[in-house]
Amino acid sequence: MRHRRVILLVAVLLAGAMLPGVRQVSGDEWQPISPEELKMTSEPLAPGAPAIYLYRQVDRNDSGRAANEYNYVRIKILTEEGRNSANVEIPFEKGRTNVVSIRARTIRPDGSAVNYDGKVFENTIVKSKTLKYLAKTFTMPEVEVGSIIEYHFNYDFEDNYIFSSHWILSEELFTKRAVFTLKPYLRSPWTVQWSAPAGLPAGTEPAKEGPDHVIRMTTQNVPAFQIEDHMPPPNELKFRVDFIYHDEIPEQDLDKYWKRFGKKQSNQVESFVGKRKAMEQAVAQIVSPNDSPEDKLRKIYARTQKIRNLSYEVGRSEQEVKRDKQKEIKDVEELWKEGYGWGSDITWLFLGLARAAGFEAYPVLVSNRREYFFLKQRMNGRELNANVVLVKLNGKEMYFDPGAAFTPFGLLPWVETGTGGLKLDKDGGSWVQTTLPDSDVSHIERSADMKLTGAGMLEGKMKLTFTGLEALSRRIEERNEDDTERKKFLEGQVKEYIPAGTDVELSNKPDWSASEAPLVAEFDLKVPGWVASAGRRALFPVGLFGATEKHLFEHANRVWPVYFDYPYKMIDEVTIELPVGWQVGSLPKDVDQNAKAAEYSLKLENKNGNLHIRRELRCDLVMVPKETYPALRSFFQLVRTQDDQQIVLQPGEVSASH
Repeated sequence: MRHRRVILLVAVLLAGAMLPGVRQVSGDEWQPISPEELKMTSEPLAPGAPAIYLYRQVDRNDSGRAANEYNYVRIKILTEEGRNSANVEIPFEKGRTNVVSIRARTIRPDGSAVNYDGKVFENTIVKSKTLKYLAKTFTMPEVEVGSIIEYHFNYDFEDNYIFSSHWILSEELFTKRAVFTLKPYLRSPWTVQWSAPAGLPAGTEPAKEGPDHVIRMTTQNVPAFQIEDHMPPPNELKFRVDFIYHDEIPEQDLDKYWKRFGKKQSNQVESFVGKRKAMEQAVAQIVSPNDSPEDKLRKIYARTQKIRNLSYEVGRSEQEVKRDKQKEIKDVEELWKEGYGWGSDITWLFLGLARAAGFEAYPVLVSNRREYFFLKQRMNGRELNANVVLVKLNGKEMYFDPGAAFTPFGLLPWVETGTGGLKLDKDGGSWVQTTLPDSDVSHIERSADMKLTGAGMLEGKMKLTFTGLEALSRRIEERNEDDTERKKFLEGQVKEYIPAGTDVELSNKPDWSASEAPLVAEFDLKVPGWVASAGRRALFPVGLFGATEKHLFEHANRVWPVYFDYPYKMIDEVTIELPVGWQVGSLPKDVDQNAKAAEYSLKLENKNGNLHIRRELRCDLVMVPKETYPALRSFFQLVRTQDDQQIVLQPGEVSASH
């Protein structure tokens, strides 16, 4: 989500010719298939597996101007369910990575092959409410139980960058054998180190560098990696090997490493922001002398967010950038003058402006916790891959990141909350922990004014309001979409909330560009068949918007801890006008289940033929160890049970007969 440039010695990179690569299968060349692979019907080490990886190969070459990575995959289909592996997804980050030279084929059980000659699509893949990625997708032909599918392709990375290198050993399928190589970038002064933070599969020898400077490792019989809802970042949990590049001799002492790293980073930041006079002139254009300190900081923050943020624009080619005559911004004075910059530089501009306005402000490097968790013992400065500003306002320390689009004043994007960071100074800096906002900050509020028809349908108006991080995440997600796609997105949200077929139509135009204001969407809503007939009575479920909790934590056992992105609260206010003559037979009792870090409340009221339902679900949890999973599961089981309670209604004719 943030476009962070990795600063390199570009002249050195440009001068370096592409070194000889690692030997790899290429073009339409395929590795031989053994009779045993064709005959295989099961894998004793993975009983019941729908499919397995027979072979995986990853050859990474960082040695030239642009890194590239060759991937070879062979999968054996063992069951009908395993045929889903024929739907291939190759994820990538557009603008930074390209997927090229895709070749694929299906090998029938008799050994004959069918080459894939269809179209490769580029799709957005949705993995969860908050996680999407781009992928090259295609479906393999003629796949049946007993078939083998295989494909190979290349990742081409953007020029003049060193990207993080990882060997991911654990995948969702059992892996019988996998081979990994890396030809690192080693032109002076660069060196590379590697480690296996989660350990290695049983029997796997650590990666070793050969006389040709190629790092190699082979592994086999790697168990399938289990995916669960609300789990920590999978890449943090998987068996993997991480490669860390250093542009100086690596320091082995933990404290000395970070002190040297902090001094170097502090010098770079101060060089970028150290334009005091220019910043004072800019502040004079933003604030008034009589503004309070908070008003001053708010104005500076709002003005900084108006800078054109290149990190959130659709990726463009080098030719397009040159045509726009954009240049690399070297300091905050130039950024202010040009009126555009990358998100990380815009955040440092805020630092310079805040200092010029008289605030005590510090640069802070933090770890983005979306894919990995920061651990300083790994001595990997690249894990501090985001930047924020610490400002003392009225005696209180607050964190800011205006370079992250749509972020309200005083908040950080969720990936930068509650995470470790290094507050920089000339002495090397000190460790800090960014704040984690509680559930009062980030709400999903769903209010509905409905009428119940005699046929049991609900119809009326609904308002959906997102605040705090809930609003921020959706504005980020839909930032490059048009009105039609955003309408579809919001209507889809409503359909996710209601556990029944729903007719929903967006009726307003939400403000997608704001940072401070909530994201508010209004709808015309119809829910057919919400009331069920039960003899001479009608039954009305109380949890109109409870579908997202319906199947949450259903499984009794848990492999991984439970991980929520951030604390949140859901507040529902539903008013229902009953048909003329209808009466309320009975209402469920009010509920208030307070488990301290989570709370559920339900209040129902009958007022002059109108039902009023107020439901609140609060979650102030982030990480729940698997040992305490039973208690969490029990809480959400109670939520489901209470949402499923029924209001008993007496239709008009029955009421009249009494």
